[in-house]
This record gives sequence, structure tokens and C-alpha cells, in this order.
Amino acid sequence: MSAFNDADAVANYVDGPPRLVPGYAALQRMTQLLAAERAPADARVLVLGAGGGLELKVFAEAEPGWRFVGVDPSAKMLGLARDVLGPLAERADLVEGLIGTAPEGPFDAATALLTLHFLSIEERARTLAEMRRRLKPGAPLVVAHFSMPNQPEARDRWFGRYAAFARSSGVPAEQADKARVAIGAQLPILSPEQDEQMLRDAGFSGVELFYAAFTFRGWVGYA
Repeated sequence: MSAFNDADAVANYVDGPPRLVPGYAALQRMTQLLAAERAPADARVLVLGAGGGLELKVFAEAEPGWRFVGVDPSAKMLGLARDVLGPLAERADLVEGLIGTAPEGPFDAATALLTLHFLSIEERARTLAEMRRRLKPGAPLVVAHFSMPNQPEARDRWFGRYAAFARSSGVPAEQADKARVAIGAQLPILSPEQDEQMLRDAGFSGVELFYAAFTFRGWVGYA
């Protein structure tokens, strides 16, 4: 996560996810729609990993009555979020830190896109439990992140597909291959079965897969 404190990485962030995450724009829209199934028109929404502001902008434009608390450990990324949001930033309270720095709520919905894969298993479990504790009963949580089978051969195959998608999106081959190696070595990526179980262990019910795109998976569950 140290890259998100690097000025160059932050400056180039807006162009990154669309080139690395298949269906990135659709993922954001689906997340908003899943949250809106249960969140009211004047919802208060918790967005974990809000730095960059990309999903915040999509949510705010689609739901003019929603207000947001966006949490991120990187001050630089939160600064980028303010720039990306522009006038919409007045509807978002941006908080530097981890889940423990978020207000107690209760919130009508919560999201964590491309965030939980940075956390250790222990920290991920604690984060999910803290998010659930801040949600109203029955409120939705939408998450999406790296998730793939544990078997080494399967991981090699899926990481190859990740790099191939990046190259096809215009990422230089050397950069795509370096990212593939770094992600495999540094991120505590779980299998889809483990991810679903962690959501259930944190107390979420009705857990459903709604997004699957090469190395990424997304689920919705309810507090």
C-alpha cells in the first residue's frame, strides 16, 4: 500500500483501474445498484478505500440524496478524491485512516472495492466485523477484490490472464509482468470460497456473488 503515498502513483491512479480490472465501470455501477436496492434516497454510505474518489463520484452522481463517509489510509489519495469529486465533495466526509477511524454510524450501506486484498487475513476479518457493526440491520455491504483458487498451477494461470488483460489495455508488457509478480508475492489473496466464508463469519447473511472478471470477484451481503 506504500505506492499510494507515492506522488507519481497517485497522479496516475485514475487511469489505472480501468486498464487492470475487467469491467471496472460496470463494477462501480453494479455496486451502486446493489446498495440502492435497500438504501433509502437519503442514505448515509460508508466507503472503505475511498482514495482516488472514482467510485464515490459514480455513487454521488447516481444518487443525489446520498451522503458519504470515505475512509482511506493515504492522505494523498484522499486529496485526489477531492479533486475527482469536485463540487460533489461537499457530500463526502473524507477520513484518513483504517476502519477504526470511521464514525460509528449506523450506515445504510457500505462498500469496499479493490481494498480488502491489501489486508492480512486477521485484519480483513476485523475490518469486516467492524463494517458490519457500523451498518443498520439488513443494510448491504458490497465488496470486490482479487480472489482466485489456492492451487499454484491455477494461480499461475489466472495471474497470466491478469497480465494479458493489462497488456491488451495498453500497459507495457514489462510493467504488466512486474505487477503480476509483485501482486502474487505481496497480497494475501484468498480463494472465492474463503472470501465468502469470511463474510459469513463476520455476520453477513444472504452472501451472493455478483461479479467475476478474471482474477477479481465481488459479493454482496447483508448485516
